[in-house]
Amino acid sequence: MSSRIIPVQPFDYVVFGATGDLTKRKLIPALYHRFNDGQFDEKSRIIGASRSKLSDAEFQAAVRDAITQFVEKPYQDEAVIERFVKICSYVPVDASNPDQSGDLGKALRDDPKVVRAFYLAVAPDLFEPIAEYLSKKKLYRRDARVVIEKPLGHDLASSMEINDGVAKIFKEDQVYRIDHYLGKETVQNLLALRFANALFEPIWNSAHIDHVQLTVAESVGAGTRGYYDESGALRDMVQNHMLQLLCLVAMEPPASDDANALRDEKLKVLRALKPITNGDVAKNTVRGQYKGVKSEATSVAGYQDELPDDKKGSRTETFVALKAEVQNWRWTGVPFYFRTGKRMANRVSEICIQFKPIPHSIFGHAEGAPRANKLIIRLQPDEGVKLMMMIKDPGPGGMRLREVPLNLSFAETFSERTPEAYERLLLDVIRGNQTLFMRRDELEAAWNWVDPIREAWDRATEPPQSYTAGTWGPSGAIALIERDGRTWYEDEV
Repeated sequence: MSSRIIPVQPFDYVVFGATGDLTKRKLIPALYHRFNDGQFDEKSRIIGASRSKLSDAEFQAAVRDAITQFVEKPYQDEAVIERFVKICSYVPVDASNPDQSGDLGKALRDDPKVVRAFYLAVAPDLFEPIAEYLSKKKLYRRDARVVIEKPLGHDLASSMEINDGVAKIFKEDQVYRIDHYLGKETVQNLLALRFANALFEPIWNSAHIDHVQLTVAESVGAGTRGYYDESGALRDMVQNHMLQLLCLVAMEPPASDDANALRDEKLKVLRALKPITNGDVAKNTVRGQYKGVKSEATSVAGYQDELPDDKKGSRTETFVALKAEVQNWRWTGVPFYFRTGKRMANRVSEICIQFKPIPHSIFGHAEGAPRANKLIIRLQPDEGVKLMMMIKDPGPGGMRLREVPLNLSFAETFSERTPEAYERLLLDVIRGNQTLFMRRDELEAAWNWVDPIREAWDRATEPPQSYTAGTWGPSGAIALIERDGRTWYEDEV
């Protein structure tokens, strides 16, 4: 089966921060793949904008270089690359000094049939100046769209300030707050799994589900990226990616696939989260920081070793585990365990739905006790869905029970290439589809839940727990779940 490519309207896509790492690694390759698949053609334009003084030819050379570096070799078609590069142009823009900028207006078409989109791949403190620049230069249109990247603040107050700055120019229905996790095929398949099948919805509740685990583990370290020490794992992963995954798992069926219908249900989940405050923070959260490993076989630097001298002694967490509760009829009594960190044993992002055990086993004399069913939704790597079930081990000699997976591997089931998250999201902006983008009230509800945890950590005298690079985190994370009589799911990777 091949996927159906639905072309989008012609567009002018202006990418602010066009010389940055995100543009090179993600945005240009994503747009190239969509062009290569015929989702748009030469009727559209990609316009780079940044403070650097580049010519069109120099920017086009950078675009070609990004494709060469970050697009898989089998998809690099020289004829297609040549066509793609020709629709790319560049305008030097300094939003803080508009008079010293090029004429972006000349690069944009004044045609209502051409979608106008602005991607702000820049630091959040530039969102408001760029929005004001677009207004001052009369480049704003009521039907234009603006895409903004995280981090959207470091707490509720700063998040509101950033959004207020953008809202001075752009209305809420024009703002696309991007979270690339929501563009992953497996995340979208979670919606299909729940709401396009009669099998799971009747048992998707506290009567049948024991608990839920959400794991986002990275094997790489924070490196020398300065921004990470200002954010940490709680802000970088939990506040956005992981809470969004929680919403998709826990939300009620929306009335339709309309963007606001779905986002209304996600907001209800965020508002139903039991606050973790005061003494509950020490009980229900764990923060950690990886330490280095030195042996004959390997040498890995610890987080403190990677920091510049003026940051030594930082208490920024590189690992978070926590226990959350959704206080509504569907989920009361079902804990949601989060775990995320740098320098962990494997790179894996997955959701584990742990069902309750069978009420009574008739297999009293069987070898191997029945295990409770698990549904594993793997986001990366090896995207897929796996249902763990009990069967009889084939062969004579009595009843032997064995746990086996019903395994849906995307790579094995679908022959075509699976698009990257940014490919879907970038063109959803052109379609005007906000389903996979965060609404402002969602973002603020997430900060409202996260802020008390961060504030309690800031007041605490204890530093983050140490864990050895290449492990699954500090011992406190194991204790967090095992004192409830449960254990972390760790698949063979």
